[in-house]
Amino acid sequence: MSKINRLVAWGLLFVCMFWVAVGCQNTPVGKETHQEDSASTATQPSQELHVNLRSEPPVLYPALATDTTSGLVLYHVLEGLTRLGENGQVRPGMATSWQVSDDGMTYTFFLRKTAEWSDGQPVTAHDFVYSWLKMLDPKTASNIAYHLYPVKNAKAFNEGKAQAEDVGIRALDDYTLQVTFEHPVPHFLNLTSHQALLPIPKHVDEANPNWYKEAATFVGNGPFQLAEWIHDSHIVLKKNSHYWAKDEVKLDAIHMAMVNDENTEYQMFETGQLDVATPPLELTKELLDAGKAKAKPMFATYYLVLNTRDPVLKNPKIRKALALAIDRRALVETVLQGGQIPATGMVPPGAPGLNGDFRAEQGDLLKDGDVEAAKALLQEGLRELGLTKLPPLTYKFNTGQGHQKVAEAIQQMWKQHLGVDIKLANEEWKVYLASLDQGNFQIGRLGWVGEYLDAMTFLDLFVTDGGNNHTGWSNARYDRLIAEAQSTADPAKRIRALQEAEKLLMEEMPIIPIYFYTRVYMEKPHVRGAIRNIIYETDYSRAWLER
Repeated sequence: MSKINRLVAWGLLFVCMFWVAVGCQNTPVGKETHQEDSASTATQPSQELHVNLRSEPPVLYPALATDTTSGLVLYHVLEGLTRLGENGQVRPGMATSWQVSDDGMTYTFFLRKTAEWSDGQPVTAHDFVYSWLKMLDPKTASNIAYHLYPVKNAKAFNEGKAQAEDVGIRALDDYTLQVTFEHPVPHFLNLTSHQALLPIPKHVDEANPNWYKEAATFVGNGPFQLAEWIHDSHIVLKKNSHYWAKDEVKLDAIHMAMVNDENTEYQMFETGQLDVATPPLELTKELLDAGKAKAKPMFATYYLVLNTRDPVLKNPKIRKALALAIDRRALVETVLQGGQIPATGMVPPGAPGLNGDFRAEQGDLLKDGDVEAAKALLQEGLRELGLTKLPPLTYKFNTGQGHQKVAEAIQQMWKQHLGVDIKLANEEWKVYLASLDQGNFQIGRLGWVGEYLDAMTFLDLFVTDGGNNHTGWSNARYDRLIAEAQSTADPAKRIRALQEAEKLLMEEMPIIPIYFYTRVYMEKPHVRGAIRNIIYETDYSRAWLER
């Protein structure tokens, strides 16, 4: 995940290969049993789905939620102007339709007059204005306010240089929302489905600023409502009777466990306690080959963050040496085995380029496993630092055996190829995110799931003082390239600026791309209609159980 948007912790960004606060554990393959499908049907409610969150969602407030664990819950209890379908197509959500001006600078959304919050109050354009201005308000301290920076005066307001009324977000009436931009934003329609732009109930937030922290006070407008939330234990979502399309929602409830032990999760799936699960890492290939697990590509990257404020890691040659000493192909083929692609750049396949795919056009910006070049760069970096040997470094990751196995493999490569001693340390997801935010790390791991099909969602992460630039890295030329890509109306000029920015990022190496994700999952045959596109969390809003 968080931008952690999407700092996948079920992050930022694994459902075993969509790990993002998760990983997998060795478990013997047992015979899959579906006894619960027949024997227990009479005693179990027929439309109650059981899934596993892995961990406590850090926060269920759109302006502050930058991880995928929170996102999975939020996408079911809140609904934005649009939703995404199986192939990433934009579908109506709170908005029934929209108009875009000829110059691409103004979007007008027409909201459903039948939409209600779960307390029965109407959902209006004023709720969206309130929600988005709240995210931009400097007092909110949102790490993802930059999503709205293209909006007229939005960045100025976020930086305390303009007033809320100056921002180009208007309610023309109760059911008409108008957004005016400083320059065209081709991906904005897609972004209106993203968790950052989900609405919050104005009337509730004004009366109780802590409404989102407990199930008893949570009010949403999505297909489900937050019925029960036992912190660090489980969440129960129940069908929202006030949802505008309640007749399309077939599930009565979604039970979300918080079991962060992969072996336990697998056994729960085998015994029918879970309908969907992540396969154990060491069994991934066997389960995929047997057809008991499925894999889908994701627009997501698993990468390492390097603290450039560190006395050693401030040296770009040291950082580049660490990056080149990793054999990514061996990692994905022998450790992960879920169809992942070695990442030799930050942007995964799927983003548009000048004449095709952005990644294909860029090619390999980082040579995989170039040990000789890594050794040479290490020696150059050591001389510049006045050192003869690299001191031990600490590699942090959030708890999960998958993350641990990746860390152990990289630890071994660095020791073997560079003679570097690496200490591994794991922390629970919320604690780990705090460590990154506070700069309390040397090397860490993150996953990022793209918020829309464009290279920008991966590259604007690393601008100076960006909310999700945990590295502390700053480069004026990089900032100018991103600003140019954000402001130009020329599509070709925009792509070229982004391509140059990615090249610069790989030259400076404040982050080390490791692999491009796949989503690997197991699902009972009776689960139907779940939507898994390459960007967002699994959408169960129109799923059902066919027993």
